[in-house]
Amino acid sequence: MAASQNFRDLQWVLQVIKSGNISLHSISFFLSQPTSGCHQETENSMNVNISKDSILYFSQLLTALATAKDSQESLRNLEFHFVEWEVQQLRNLGMLLENNLNIKQLVFRRNRLNAEGLWELSEILKRNGVIKEIMFSESAIGAAGAGLLASALKVNDSLEELQIWEDSIGSKGAEELSKMIEVNCTLKLLTIFDSNSITATPLISAVLARNRTMEVHIWSGENGEKSSKVVEFVPENSTLRIYRLDISGACRVACALGWNSTVKSLDLTGVRLKSRWAKEFRFVLEQNHSLKEVTLSKTRLKDKGVVYVAAGLFKNQSLETLYLDGNWFTGIGVEHLFCPLSRFSALRYQANVTLKSVTFGGGRTKIGRDGLAAILQMLTTNQTVTRLGIQDDESLRQEDFVKIFRSLERNATLRHLSLQGCKGVGGELVLQTIMQTLQVNPWIEDIDLSRTPLQNSGKTDGIYQKLGQNGRTEPEIDLLKDMPLTVPKSCRVFFCGQEYAGKTTLCNSISQNLSYSKLPYMDQVRTLVNPVEQAVRTAGMKVKTFKDEDTKISIWNLAGQHEFYSLHDLMFPGHGSPSFFLIVSSLFRKPTNRESKTSAEIEEDLQYWLRFIASNSRRAAQQCMLPNVTVVLTHYDKINQPSQEFQAAVNSIQRLRDKFQGFVDFYPTVFTVDARSSASVSKLTHHLRKTSKTILQRVPRVFELCNDLIQILSDWRSENYNKPAMKWKEFDELCQVKVPSLRIRSRHDNKDKVVMRRRAIANCLHHIGEVIYFNELGFLILDCEWFCGEVLGQLIRLDARKQSTTENGFISRKELEKILRGSLQSQIPGMGSKVFENLDASDLVRMMLKLELCYEQDPSDPNSLLLIPSILEEGRGRTQRWQLIAPDCVYAGRHLHCDDSSHLFLTPGFFPRLQVHLHNRIMGLKIHGATYSLEKYLILININGIHVRIELGGQLGHYIDILACSTKNLTETLRLFQQLIIPAIQGLCHGITLHESIIRPESVRNLIPPRYRKAQFVPVQVLKQALLSVPAEGMYDYQHTWCSVSDSGRPILQAGFDFARDLLSDDDFREVLHRRYHDLYNLAVELQVSPEANPDGLDNPATGMEEQDKVEATFGGIAKGVEAVLQRLKIIEQEIRDLKQEIQGLRYYEHRLLLELHRKVNYLVNYNVQVEERKVPNMFYFVTTENYSRRLVTNIIPGMAALRLHMLCEFRREMHVVEDQVGCEMMQIDNSTVKSLAPYMKKFMTLVTFALKIGAHLAAGMGQMIPDLSREVAHLVEPSLMYGAAGAVAAGAVGAAAVSQVAGSSSRNRSRTLGGESSRDFQQHQRAAQQWIVDFLRDRRCSTGREIAEKFGLWRVRYRDSGQIAWICRRHINTRSHEIIEVPI
Repeated sequence: MAASQNFRDLQWVLQVIKSGNISLHSISFFLSQPTSGCHQETENSMNVNISKDSILYFSQLLTALATAKDSQESLRNLEFHFVEWEVQQLRNLGMLLENNLNIKQLVFRRNRLNAEGLWELSEILKRNGVIKEIMFSESAIGAAGAGLLASALKVNDSLEELQIWEDSIGSKGAEELSKMIEVNCTLKLLTIFDSNSITATPLISAVLARNRTMEVHIWSGENGEKSSKVVEFVPENSTLRIYRLDISGACRVACALGWNSTVKSLDLTGVRLKSRWAKEFRFVLEQNHSLKEVTLSKTRLKDKGVVYVAAGLFKNQSLETLYLDGNWFTGIGVEHLFCPLSRFSALRYQANVTLKSVTFGGGRTKIGRDGLAAILQMLTTNQTVTRLGIQDDESLRQEDFVKIFRSLERNATLRHLSLQGCKGVGGELVLQTIMQTLQVNPWIEDIDLSRTPLQNSGKTDGIYQKLGQNGRTEPEIDLLKDMPLTVPKSCRVFFCGQEYAGKTTLCNSISQNLSYSKLPYMDQVRTLVNPVEQAVRTAGMKVKTFKDEDTKISIWNLAGQHEFYSLHDLMFPGHGSPSFFLIVSSLFRKPTNRESKTSAEIEEDLQYWLRFIASNSRRAAQQCMLPNVTVVLTHYDKINQPSQEFQAAVNSIQRLRDKFQGFVDFYPTVFTVDARSSASVSKLTHHLRKTSKTILQRVPRVFELCNDLIQILSDWRSENYNKPAMKWKEFDELCQVKVPSLRIRSRHDNKDKVVMRRRAIANCLHHIGEVIYFNELGFLILDCEWFCGEVLGQLIRLDARKQSTTENGFISRKELEKILRGSLQSQIPGMGSKVFENLDASDLVRMMLKLELCYEQDPSDPNSLLLIPSILEEGRGRTQRWQLIAPDCVYAGRHLHCDDSSHLFLTPGFFPRLQVHLHNRIMGLKIHGATYSLEKYLILININGIHVRIELGGQLGHYIDILACSTKNLTETLRLFQQLIIPAIQGLCHGITLHESIIRPESVRNLIPPRYRKAQFVPVQVLKQALLSVPAEGMYDYQHTWCSVSDSGRPILQAGFDFARDLLSDDDFREVLHRRYHDLYNLAVELQVSPEANPDGLDNPATGMEEQDKVEATFGGIAKGVEAVLQRLKIIEQEIRDLKQEIQGLRYYEHRLLLELHRKVNYLVNYNVQVEERKVPNMFYFVTTENYSRRLVTNIIPGMAALRLHMLCEFRREMHVVEDQVGCEMMQIDNSTVKSLAPYMKKFMTLVTFALKIGAHLAAGMGQMIPDLSREVAHLVEPSLMYGAAGAVAAGAVGAAAVSQVAGSSSRNRSRTLGGESSRDFQQHQRAAQQWIVDFLRDRRCSTGREIAEKFGLWRVRYRDSGQIAWICRRHINTRSHEIIEVPI
């Protein structure tokens, strides 16, 4: 009865599945159960129990599930428990899986599969493409089953999870699965629980070797032990954790990690490792680029193993964190571990720059003396490690930790320090040292002192409090403000002179003249060996230093050889530098003979150096005093008795003193010495000492800090093998440790501001000559003699032209480094042998690039050739021709010359700097196709079809010629000059003014030699002024004529002319036009009437026409109508398209204005006919005689004497100066004269000056009496009326508007005149001036017509048409007789 019930239950399940009345997601089959039946756990899940008697139903149920449509759509999971599979049942399962494409999970728990069944299951998996997860639990599949599963999964591309629990697949099965992993890329999770941990090795190795993103969990429980995890890999966080593995397995895993890119964190804590594994792991570190963190804690690694790990760190560029605590190595291991993290000289780089955190230590780690030294070296030199942990150490003592903390004073990168459990961290000395370190080093954020004696004793509170203070933001303060100033203590003396002048001998004698007891011992040694050094060193600049009480005097012996001249600019003292100059000149041409120099030769020698000093002092901005210069004449001992030639030399020096007054401070005494004799130079030595002290008192004071740093830098050199240079980082560290006022006090301080203060101090040290420092150099040169004499001297004296790697000044970087490397090595054994170890030749190349002593041909190429201008060949003997020859080429040239070439010049270092600077600017613009080539005194540039030659000229380089042959128009060519080339030139000659002239285009076309161009250029401003002096209609066709050039009768260039428009660019020509507009506007303002006076003037122009002749008696009698003409001129300006149109508008404007000007002046001549019936002329002026020339007086003041009064010819519209006029002399100007004439003088002279500036023929002949019109206008015209060129057009429009309104003026307009003066006041001033001239002429007995004609060449006439009286010259009487009638008095 019971069996029947069970059968129904299974039958019911079968019917339900066939009918589809239930939607099942999950079915679990339990076989070998005591009874059969089913149990529905949820709406969608069912457990089916099948007893051994009902086993046939199992196949029927599988078949039903395979054929039922509803189950095919809903079924997801199948579980089989206690099933002993037969082949037919597996085939039914296979049919079910083939028909149902939604089943994702298969679970086999305690199943039994024979070999045939495993094969059938593997075939099913090969065909299936939907199952995602399979789990075998206690199913005893063994190695054979693992192999069959592996073969199936090699083909299957859908399965993502494979789990094998409580089974022993053995090493063979693991190997088969590992082969599957190498092929299968879809499996995401692999979980193995095996009885033997050996199965983990091949599996995880395959995962790592193939870079599979597969999550792996492998467990084992050997010999009945509690199960534990062996390996764990989680791709989500890229962490590989190995818990238990034998040494061979660990080595295999290490091999797999070599090219792995999925593991970022490797944890081997507690795994017992040996040096064999470490050897494999070394190659992992060298090859792997993804590992970021490695934990090797408690792995029992010894010294050999750590050595292998350290070796791998040399090439590793990815690892950031390394834990080695709890191992068994000693100081040897520590020494090797920190070797790749340390630098052992300034030339060596830190091998590993990626490792940020290192932790080691433990009870069995014996650091020892060697390990401590390695730790100190690492902390002192490392620039990347931010975390360091030394944990549970028992080997280091208190004094060892004191050394560690003191080394941290120079470390600016470490942020976290852990000393957990270290027994030596205790005691008062350690506590004080920690506090001192934190005072100097604000960058340490955390110090972990847990379980140390210091914390156990409760003494760490102050440490943590200081750490908190270092983390606070300090208030902004200016550390340099209010710092005490003091007189500098070091002075430089520059010995200047030609070669063979005896500078070096003189320098040695001065040194020997001092007491050796005042010199430090090492300086005495250097003085003694100096002659030996000179025997083997190349000549160059030398620096010798000695002490005079508390004053340090440095003698800088500038090399006299011409090849060194280009470097002298670099050594010239800057603003405020305590220094002076000794110009040394020999009285003989060569020391080996008695052929004395002429006075002219001595003067030439001295003049070069005086001009050099004057020119460079102009470059050094804001000189607080003139350069102090003393002249020394050597080889005086060879002169038996003073000769006339010697006296002539003394006189020439006196002339130079007078000539350079205001440029240098010339010491009045000239020293004549025998440079070899200490006695002979004793007075000079005394002068040198005295002058040094005087200079130090006169120059600006320096910070006391600079004097302190001089000693600090000296001590630093002593401690660092006498290094000649220090990197900026080393200077930063020195300031942080030794100079509290330049210290960063908090890690949140504004570091840039502190660095700025440090740079200010470095610049100050540079100015006083203690170091050589430039902002972008990255170095401080501490040994100036070494840098100037050895390094720069080697560059200047390079014999590179003979080397195959050098062409036209270019040299390969490697060759240059080789030459420099040779210069760094002293040729005397034991002397300076440490220099090469502390500075590399590549550093010097970078320094040269920063100083623009050389440049890269192609900055984008790291192996680019380098150009050194000092080794360029001179090409003046070659035939010069333009590469571009075409009939439509434009030729243009500009000549730039020093404004005072007798005192100043472009120093020898200027042109090489220009060659480098201009190249860098052009390359920086990245102009496609631009080329740049050089010769010694020539720059050749080709930019966008414009070929440019820049030539240095003059005996001492006082001018530069810029020549161009261009396919572009003149304006584009000259814009290249004005926007690129000329600014680059002017930017390098600070303090020296260069005047620009235009070179004749024909001389540019033919490239005639510079000696023939001397008369073939015209100053730009002269040409512009000439254009301003001609009427507007003549401006466009104005011609500048050139004289001819010949050589010994042979013609070089014919005389000719060029239009001004072909010499000036459109921009320059428009500037001239705008200046003309500006001048016309100012003249119009002088004539303007205030528009408020006639509100009806615009509405009634006819009335104005009727009253045109009724002009008010003022200089400003102009009509209204400003707005109308202003609008007309604006329209004209909008229509301008080229220079001709612009000139046409200007001519219209100028014509209207000049008509009004002449009419007003004509009326002025005839004003107030009733004043004695015009018995004397009205238009008078005063001149003064200067150097046989007459100068117009535009303003008079009481006390002026020796003036002459002259009269103008008053003929209407042609008023002019009468030639050969005698005039009347005035002995002195008194107050009454000034009162009568001052208003007249101001107004009339203003009109005359403006008329001359615009080229009007008012008072013709006066222009030559006004040499500087611009200066006269500046004091005659109100400042508010002066406009720049940009506003000149608009200003001109306003003036023209005022002129054009002359017809609209009425009597109501006449109430105001220029400057707001009333017409009544003006009439009074005019009457006073006219009455004064009547009285003056009467007093001089010149009141009759005959007397006036004799003195002034003027005759009284009446115009036939108007009846007005005028005084005119004889020429007008003859030529205009039909217009006038003589009316003699």
